[in-house]
Amino acid sequence: MGDLYALDFDGVICDSCGESSLSAVKAAKVRWPSLFDGVDPSLEDWIVDQMHIVRPVVETGYENLLLVRLLLEMRIPSIRKSSVAEGLTIEEILENWFKIKPVIMEEWGENRDALVDLFGKIRDEWMDNDLATWIGANRLYPGVPDALKFASSKVYIVTTKQSRFADALLRELAGVIIPPEKIYGLGTGPKVKVLKQLQNMPEHEGLTLNFVEDRLATLKNVIKEPELDKWNLYLGDWGYNTPKEREEAASIPRIHIIQLSDFSKKLK
Repeated sequence: MGDLYALDFDGVICDSCGESSLSAVKAAKVRWPSLFDGVDPSLEDWIVDQMHIVRPVVETGYENLLLVRLLLEMRIPSIRKSSVAEGLTIEEILENWFKIKPVIMEEWGENRDALVDLFGKIRDEWMDNDLATWIGANRLYPGVPDALKFASSKVYIVTTKQSRFADALLRELAGVIIPPEKIYGLGTGPKVKVLKQLQNMPEHEGLTLNFVEDRLATLKNVIKEPELDKWNLYLGDWGYNTPKEREEAASIPRIHIIQLSDFSKKLK
C-alpha cells in the first residue's frame, strides 16, 4: 500500500506570482502596445503589486494578461474599452472575476488560444534570453524541494501551467526531475479528468489518493464528481486563496485545510 499525491503547481509547489505578473506585463505590451504609450515605471510597479493581490482568481496563465489590462484601464480612463473598469475595485475583481472575464474578453475582441500562445511565447523568449532572471522571479515554497526529493509517495503534478515551465522550475530551483509522463500540464484536460485517469491506472490500485490544490473552486469541482469520492482533498493555506475562501473550505466536510509544514511531512 502507500499514497499517491496529485499536486497543483502554482500556489502549492511554486510561488510564481512575481514571474507570471512580469511576464503578463511584457506580453500585454506586445498585445496592446498603444495602451502602454506613456505608462511610466511607477504605474507598472503598481500593476505588479496589485497582481499579487488578485492572483487568487487566476486559473490559467493567460488570465494574467487580462488582469494587467483591466488594472491599466481602471487607472487610465482615456484608454478604457471595458464597461466594467470604471469604479471597479480590487475586492470586486476577487469576488466577481468569473463574471468579469467573459465580458472583457468580448469587449476587447480577444481569443483565449491566442493569449495562451502569446503568454507561452513571451515566457519562452525570457527563458531563452535570460534564464537566470526568469528562474529568479519564481521561488519554491520552503521545505517543498526536500519533500519532493525524498517523497516516499507516488507524486504527480496536475497543473494548468504549460508542462515545460513546471519541469524547468523543478530542475533549476530544486534539482528535482519528475518524468514527463507524471506532469499533467495545460492541454491535458480539466483536473477532474486527470484525477479520474490517475485513479483508474492499474498500478495505482490500493493506494490512498490525495489531491493538494490552492484553488477552492477546483476542489469544489472534484466534489461534484461522485466518481472521485475516494480522493482526500486538501486546500493549501499558503497558496493563492483568500481568508474568505479558507473560511468556506473549513465548512466543507470533504476538504482538509493543510499547512505548509504538514504538507512537507506528508510527502516524505
